[in-house]
Parts: sequence; structure tokens; C-alpha cells
Amino acid sequence: MTSSAGAQTPGGAQAGGKPRTLAGRCGSANWVCAAQCIDVTCVDRCLVEGCEKALGALGQCAARSGCGPDDSACVARVCGKQCERTFEPAPPSPEKELPDPCADASMGAGAVPKKVVGRWLLEAASLLPDEKPRVEGLESQDAKPRPDYGRSLVVTPGGCFLMRTKLEDATLGRGNALEIRSWGAFQVNEKDDSVELRTKSGQAVGPVCGKPRVIGLSKGKFQPTSYKYDVEGDTLTLTAKTPSLQTFQFRRQTTEQAE
Repeated sequence: MTSSAGAQTPGGAQAGGKPRTLAGRCGSANWVCAAQCIDVTCVDRCLVEGCEKALGALGQCAARSGCGPDDSACVARVCGKQCERTFEPAPPSPEKELPDPCADASMGAGAVPKKVVGRWLLEAASLLPDEKPRVEGLESQDAKPRPDYGRSLVVTPGGCFLMRTKLEDATLGRGNALEIRSWGAFQVNEKDDSVELRTKSGQAVGPVCGKPRVIGLSKGKFQPTSYKYDVEGDTLTLTAKTPSLQTFQFRRQTTEQAE
């Protein structure tokens, strides 16, 4: 998990002073929590609080629907009410998507080393000590992201970062998908090769319950996260400045992957 955010759960993520997640629903507090994660186990823990049972019930509805495996419109029609009970808020979003938050110069922390500037894709994350016994046949500490889970990091020359987490229907139920985005200042201390990610805002964007959604996360209480960083060739390694020393390895994104 991401340094100090590692112990955070949606119940601790604040939105307007109180968690917005309703009992049995997946809401903005869950996405605020997930926006601060890098590894998939952290995201899983963010979804346990408040919406794990609801997602399970939604999955059961889809399984009983009789819809074809690729017929998302059918699932949305048959399980629409169950889906709206799963996600909060259900009505169409009033907020507009912000495609390039780093275009706002106030988001950055100032110039950063050229070697960390660019687009990076998560390749692997080391496991926390309490997770290792649960992984059968584990031969190393490295664990690759799940197929339905993608994580990318963009760092701009002006010291702004944009994190993107893609949660697809394997996690959210058939026909649903969200890209959770968080952004803020990428503050580098070159004296000790460390960086602090100061998240300022975020959005969760994608189709949910047959409707395009933009879930604003600006009212969330984001915790700053600190890492040691190292760049070797096309590999960026972030090591959490916590007792766990959890490590995240990113590969520089090619032009073809960006497209």
C-alpha cells in the first residue's frame, strides 16, 4: 500500500467531513481510498469496506440474468436496480471530466529531474509481510498486477503527477468500469533521492449501471505519501519510506502503449 495510506480504509477517508459511502454501497469514499493505492491488494482492501458484499450480490445477479457473456446492455437492463443499489450516488454525475489536470500549473511542485519525467506503467509490487502466507507457491516477493487491474503514473517537467487505476468488470461487475485518477505535486528531494506525492484531487470516470459517470473526489482527505526513488534505464522504482519498505516497479511507457 502507499506509505501512510497503507493503513487507510474507506471508513477513514473523509468526504465533506464524513464518509459518503452508504451501508452496502460503493461510493466516493471507496474511490478516494483506492486513489491513494499503488498495488492491487490495497485496492481490494478499499473495496472491502462498504461494497464487497454489494459487488458480490451484483455479480450473482449477472450470473442469473441469462444474458450473453458480452451483452452488457442486457445485464444493465436486468440488473439495473441491483446495480444502482451497489453504487453511490446512482444519478448521472453533475461533474465534468478533467482530462489533463496537470495543465493547471498550480498543481506542480516545480522542476524535477528529467529522468523521472514521463509516462510509467506498473509492472510489479512487492508483498507486505502479512500477505506472503496467503500466496500459494510464492517464490519471490514480486507480484504482478491482476489482469483486470492497471496502474500508470505520469510525471510532468513542472512536478505534477497523475496516477491512473483501471478497475474493470472483473472487479466492479459486468458492464461497469472506472478509471480512478488522482493528481497533485510530485515533490522531489534530490539530496536523498526521495519523493513525496501530495495528492490534491481526483476523479473516478467510466460507465456504471449503463450511464457515463464522473465521480468527483476533491472533497476527499488525501494523505501525503513518501518514497525513495531510483531510475535505471527505463525502470522507475519507488520504495515506501515505511517499515515495510514495500517496493513498486514501473516501466517507461512507449509511444505505442500510450496510444
